[in-house]
Amino acid sequence: MIVRYITEGWEIITQRSHGLLAAQICAQWKKENQPKRWVDTLIATAEHDDVYNEFENDGLLGEHGGPVDFKMNSFREDYCESLLDMALTKSRYIAILTSRHIQFLYDNDPAAKSYCIALRKRERLWFRETKTRRREISAAYQLLEFCDAFSLLICQDLVQPEHRKIEISTGPDGKHYSVGELSDARLTVSPWPFEQPSFTVSYESRVLNQLVFKDLNEFRKAIKAATVKFHEIRIAKS
Repeated sequence: MIVRYITEGWEIITQRSHGLLAAQICAQWKKENQPKRWVDTLIATAEHDDVYNEFENDGLLGEHGGPVDFKMNSFREDYCESLLDMALTKSRYIAILTSRHIQFLYDNDPAAKSYCIALRKRERLWFRETKTRRREISAAYQLLEFCDAFSLLICQDLVQPEHRKIEISTGPDGKHYSVGELSDARLTVSPWPFEQPSFTVSYESRVLNQLVFKDLNEFRKAIKAATVKFHEIRIAKS
């Protein structure tokens, strides 16, 4: 989950809500530059964090009883395997993109080294089964990673005010993309990679007034009962 400390307490954005926002961004990508297996890529983008369920998972609270932000999560092989198993029930192509995302997150983590090596071996079979070229997968994953990064910037409220730009990521075309805020609070991306000159995306958050929780059950009850806040963001070329 994405955790922000605000005046009212903790603002919580679930991993799945963030993933849905990433897919909304992905859906706007310029049609002529969309991957060949477009729907599969879109689904992989939407579900790249689906293994994290704040209503069910453990490890949601820190040692002092506060909610744990996603950046504090460590490698868990059981979570990675569950995510891959869900992907494999859909398509090998989605599984490859999911595998690439796991490696992107944990390739430099010593605890995940042997697991990532094994993943690359499994990918060879999936490539043969899907008759997919590595260059095609690399471009599709670069798009997923771009949308993931953009969604995280929005959810963490990291976009800079007063026309100051912040880098999003490198896109599938090798270009470096940045985002900034226009004078009317709309966001703009440079260079512009989307089909339409403007569009709207959205996500949900929950605000918890309680700062410390005695245990996981108390936290789960609080996050389930929290009022959901709807956020809408307008993204425009100019």
